[in-house]
Amino acid sequence: MPPRDRGLLWLSLVLGSCASLGSAARGNNAKDALNVLLIIVDDLRLSLGCYGDKLIKSPNIDQLASHSLLFQNAFAQQAVCAPSRVSFLTGRRPDTTRLYDFNSYWRVQAGNFSTIPQYFKENGYVTMSVGKVFHPGISSNHSDDSPYSWSIPPYHPSSEKYENTKTCRGPDGELHANLICPVDMADIPEGTLPDKQSTKRAIQLLEKMKTSASLFFLAVGYHKPHIPFRYPKVPTGLPPVAYNPWMDIRQREDIQALNLSVPYGSIPVDFQRKIRQSYFASVSYLDTQVGHLLSALEDLHLANSTIVAFTSDHGWSLGEHGEWAKYSNFDVTTHVPLMFYVPGRTALLPEAGKKLFPYIDPFDPISELMEPGQQAVDLVELVSLFPTLAGLAGLHVPPRCPIPSFHVELCREGQSLLKYFQFHDLEEDLTLHVNPRESVAYSQYPRPADYPQWNSDKPSLKDIKVMGYSIRTIDYRYTVWVGFNPHEFLANFSDVHAGELYFVDSDPLQDHNMYNDSQGGDLLQSLTP
Repeated sequence: MPPRDRGLLWLSLVLGSCASLGSAARGNNAKDALNVLLIIVDDLRLSLGCYGDKLIKSPNIDQLASHSLLFQNAFAQQAVCAPSRVSFLTGRRPDTTRLYDFNSYWRVQAGNFSTIPQYFKENGYVTMSVGKVFHPGISSNHSDDSPYSWSIPPYHPSSEKYENTKTCRGPDGELHANLICPVDMADIPEGTLPDKQSTKRAIQLLEKMKTSASLFFLAVGYHKPHIPFRYPKVPTGLPPVAYNPWMDIRQREDIQALNLSVPYGSIPVDFQRKIRQSYFASVSYLDTQVGHLLSALEDLHLANSTIVAFTSDHGWSLGEHGEWAKYSNFDVTTHVPLMFYVPGRTALLPEAGKKLFPYIDPFDPISELMEPGQQAVDLVELVSLFPTLAGLAGLHVPPRCPIPSFHVELCREGQSLLKYFQFHDLEEDLTLHVNPRESVAYSQYPRPADYPQWNSDKPSLKDIKVMGYSIRTIDYRYTVWVGFNPHEFLANFSDVHAGELYFVDSDPLQDHNMYNDSQGGDLLQSLTP
């Protein structure tokens, strides 16, 4: 039996065994309970129309934003895949999960911490994973944290194994393992791409859940716009626009051919444009998949009973600070999209015959830029995802974690964002503030040395010598790089290696470090409580 069919058979067995579990677990509120669709994107910066980028073609995600509460200032806790995903899926910060690289499983390294899907599963939901939700490998126990988190075996698209192989046809007519990789579907193995397969699988699972009385939690993880920038060839009218040493992209054949010096050699300007164009094309490809998924959700009459949460594990630099990757504490790599659609709360339920999520072709010239719906401007963190989803679904919000919390299985280090969903008028154009000067977001990033070297981007735990702890407020970003003991997981804040201080209003791109400036030091002291 093919793996796809085995997965659906598993789901049928699970639904048969827990038909009454959801109602029993939810008590009298079962009829008002909501499903959850969590969409997680890889390496997506704020390059979306709903975040003000008018060059990007992202009408389906913008349409979702128009019916959602959109957070303008959401930040990841570490700008690399596995640590970020484990952090927000457990609701704990990297210093608690003790995962800064890809090489340990938090349940063994730190504590037996519950995850978002595990909590929903324990409360009667059928939990399902499609694509890249947890980072695959050791960091999720080579099982995507099964069986703890998932009711059925997680699905990974079969074409995923070709992501880093030679599938990009170059000007010489040969296939290469390039960074920039528009593909003819006939050229690639299996004639499809991973995100296309994930969308198809997610829709199949939704079709199964449509006929079930069980509540579901479906997480869908899309690979793009993660490198390589593989996407179906797009119309020629796509806009051409769009320090870590970014060693991973240097390994691509087309980048190697540029013969750049390491670590500071700059990419030629014309090739920079091609990278931006390809990143933006990958975002538009992602948008088509989100559009098909949301359209199917509505066609199956599930949109009125399903929360949709959309976010990214971290951002990505497109030349800012001379960098072409993530792996830093700058806004461009930690600032992420975050939005929640809650039926009847963030948007009125549609009238009969009308749709909230009709599919929109990103390259349709008549498509109009949609404005976001409700917006919150306060700074928030991805560790808030756990308590917020639990509260929106009507589950008890897990308690705040004590310090330390390694012995506590269920708690959360992030604040619940439920207070932002207290609307008085859904028709009103409202930008929500609680108290922006009280909101703070934290991130961190490890380094093996004070100067760039071959493993500066992704140091293994044993090689970490310095940890950069960063605080982002409405006014400034302050980062201090301090000594770090990887054996004891301890930072030494009296051993300061370097610092950064950027003021948001006067230096939004964070290009001018004021840390060593006497005026900057005085200003920092005045900002410190």
